[in-house]
Amino acid sequence: MQLNRQDFGDAMVITVGEPRIDAAVAIQFKDRLRELTGNGPDRVVLDLGQVGFLDSSGLGAVVAALKQLGPGRTLELAALTPTVEKVFRLTRMDTVFTIHPDADHAIGDMWQAS
Repeated sequence: MQLNRQDFGDAMVITVGEPRIDAAVAIQFKDRLRELTGNGPDRVVLDLGQVGFLDSSGLGAVVAALKQLGPGRTLELAALTPTVEKVFRLTRMDTVFTIHPDADHAIGDMWQAS
């Protein structure tokens, strides 16, 4: 599971470098995300710009990642492709997560400084 972490002051960006988050990789995704977010900033931005497909298992893994962050930490989403955005909208998970057009908007000037 290709996940890359970058820290920007009070936030970290985790970029998913996979075309799919589905039943075949959901557990691996969840485990790898837990490793990357175990320490560091309280604000986590998950960049899904390369993910073209997300099924219910993938959605469950993203929700589980939010829960495993614990109190006081946030998981925000960025760069949803149209198909993935539709999954979040149809399941009303777009009301649970803050969704940014892209990581630049999520991080603002800190992203530009890297």
